[in-house]
Amino acid sequence: MRTLWLLHELGVAFELKTWPFDKTLRSAEFLALNPVGRVPALEMDGRSYWETGAITEILCERFPVAGLGRAPGHPERADWLIYVHFAETISQHIAALTQQHVALFDDAMRSPVVMKIEARRIEKCYEAVEARLKGRDYLLDGGFSAADISVGQAIYMARHFARITPYPALVAWYDRITARPGFVASTPIPDEEVRLYTRDYYAPWEAG
Repeated sequence: MRTLWLLHELGVAFELKTWPFDKTLRSAEFLALNPVGRVPALEMDGRSYWETGAITEILCERFPVAGLGRAPGHPERADWLIYVHFAETISQHIAALTQQHVALFDDAMRSPVVMKIEARRIEKCYEAVEARLKGRDYLLDGGFSAADISVGQAIYMARHFARITPYPALVAWYDRITARPGFVASTPIPDEEVRLYTRDYYAPWEAG
């Protein structure tokens, strides 16, 4: 979704191919695009690219006119890189919680302690974004960029596990970026696509 949102914001022509979330990702056809069988994989200029952060950098450098990147030597380059890749920090906690809440079918295998720790780690990420956004409309003073896309998409998923409501600057920013047509175009179509998260998963350790 992160790469799809970026492509929409770049305004470039592209073809989207969806793959089922099953063993098809381990097929020789897909492994030729991404050797670890993960999404996304981007085919461009006669070769494939993988790893979302790398794809973000490559696309922003390939299509600089959109202004979503910050080139080497730009005064915001370091902060841009930090937030583009900070999305992966958030996402690793999301992955842990997704495993606990969604992938493990047996309740006996789930750990309320792990859930609580990982949800708190997401909240610490929220705190960092909140501090950055105070007095800013976007993560960078120069305006909306792929850094907002990267972190914004991670928070789009993280909201299922930790509420963003205690963070007013984050909420205002999130509302701002998710109102963009590029974000809307990258989200699943209601009732037409299987969603990984069918509900929110808050504070299970408080139950009972």
